[in-house]
Amino acid sequence: MIYGYGNPGLQDDGLGNELVSRLDEWITGNRSAGIVFDSNYQLNIEDAHAMRGKEIVVFIDATVDERVGDMMVTRVEPDSKVEFTMHSVSPSFVLNLCRNIYNENPATYLVHIRGYKWEFLEAMTPGAGENLNKAIDFFKEALSFPDISGIKGFFDKYSNQLN
Repeated sequence: MIYGYGNPGLQDDGLGNELVSRLDEWITGNRSAGIVFDSNYQLNIEDAHAMRGKEIVVFIDATVDERVGDMMVTRVEPDSKVEFTMHSVSPSFVLNLCRNIYNENPATYLVHIRGYKWEFLEAMTPGAGENLNKAIDFFKEALSFPDISGIKGFFDKYSNQLN
């Protein structure tokens, strides 16, 4: 499952949604069985149900974090702590719910795409657009693996931790 979230009406905050939209267009007609795309303004506790039965889940969100160059992949670990951010719950909280409710713990990653402005505009900044294109190329490479273990290995290879 590839799940982008953010608000497209807040400039670069919609990077995750746009990535999902473009990947879905790219893969239409060649879709491998089992690849599911979704996007929303924010993560919700109900997303734990959507994770059920998936071997790998990749969340995509925009970030202002200057430690992120163009984009960064981090491994998500279950966490019961509720973080109060612009998004109602974190990927780690949703994963924790999936584990506790459904006894499932899919390999979960968060792709952070660097954004620059969050004004009430639907236009993405040029820098965020460049970062989005790099993220799309990254996903196309990841999805070129013929099996789930290759995709997991690819994400693990590029996974970092923000300090």
